[in-house]
Amino acid sequence: MSKTETIAKIHNYDSLNKSHQELIAMPNLPLQNSNGIYDRYENPILTAAHAPLEWRYDLNAKTNPFGMERIGINATFNAGAMKFNGKYVLAVRVEGADRKSFIAIAESPNGVDNFKFWEKPCVIPQTSEPDTNIYDMRLTQHEDGWIYGIFCTERKDPKALKSDTSSAIANAGIVRTKDLINWERLPDLISNTGQQRNVVLHAEFVNGKYALYTRPQDGFIDVGNGGGIGLGFVTDMKNPVVENETIIFGKVYHTIYELKNGLGPAPIKTENGWLHLAHGVRNTAAGLRYTCYLFMTSLEDISKVTHVPAGHFLAPEGIERVGDVSNVLFSNGWIADDNGTVYIYYASSDTRMHVAVSSVEKLVDYVLHSPQDTFTSAGSVQTIIKQVDHNKEIL
Repeated sequence: MSKTETIAKIHNYDSLNKSHQELIAMPNLPLQNSNGIYDRYENPILTAAHAPLEWRYDLNAKTNPFGMERIGINATFNAGAMKFNGKYVLAVRVEGADRKSFIAIAESPNGVDNFKFWEKPCVIPQTSEPDTNIYDMRLTQHEDGWIYGIFCTERKDPKALKSDTSSAIANAGIVRTKDLINWERLPDLISNTGQQRNVVLHAEFVNGKYALYTRPQDGFIDVGNGGGIGLGFVTDMKNPVVENETIIFGKVYHTIYELKNGLGPAPIKTENGWLHLAHGVRNTAAGLRYTCYLFMTSLEDISKVTHVPAGHFLAPEGIERVGDVSNVLFSNGWIADDNGTVYIYYASSDTRMHVAVSSVEKLVDYVLHSPQDTFTSAGSVQTIIKQVDHNKEIL
């Protein structure tokens, strides 16, 4: 029996393969209604169903006579992003049915559809203390010539009671590569400010050192006293000890980032400053709500926040509100093309990946000219009245 005949005998394989190829090739069009800042797109760009059949099925009819899915994939989300060899590339957090996450590369020719996973997931080398779970990798093409991937590494808390099987310790794991295939594992981040998640590497040296945006917190879930987006410096990534770590964007009562916040991808350099995309979290009666917001820092001093539009920039809408962890929108990847187009990759409800498309020009205009938060209801009313009066002059 030939290889083709063996595969063909898998129950319903031809139908599975046809459906899978159609899913990957499905065109993705921008939605009609736009707020003028960005265009959302009709379809998710990656779902669990996009995972290759070869990952999920044993295609040998002798060992899988019923054509069963042997390895379940639960979700594809929270992807780092970069342009690589002319392709739009995502380092996707793929979560299996066993709840373990891993990183896999998917690429698209145009950034909005036809995303296809590479043949195999990324092999991330282990440290002397193996990772239990890894996820949410940020990709940064640094001026030192390396592509860095910084991700969350999770391990069980050794101080937890034996009966406590959920307490964990989070830290920033670090790898670097030249080809997105062969990854060199560097030591985990060393910080004196508690657990670290959502750590992002700045693309340029700052005074000869690596600059890292951090998010220190007291515990795996609870932020405690460490809440906010931090900034610290590392002399050598092979010995990543964070120095002079300070909070540059803290939590504020009754805002979208009142509970916690953290940087998404590495910032985009513009003529007006460094453009940042971050997530903010607030608590509601229905649980935590994650949205994304933009801010800008100075070109001369990256610790100085210069502009912050009020409220969220992106929030879950429609089906995006539904998933494994509902009412969550999260981004840790975007790509700025040479022509100024910006592809913003975001996940909804820890389940699937989407794209929104804007431009550097639009995003800078949004950040520079949108009203800032007054932090009071009365102030918000006055902001609206000011705009109404302004519009009277031209209507």
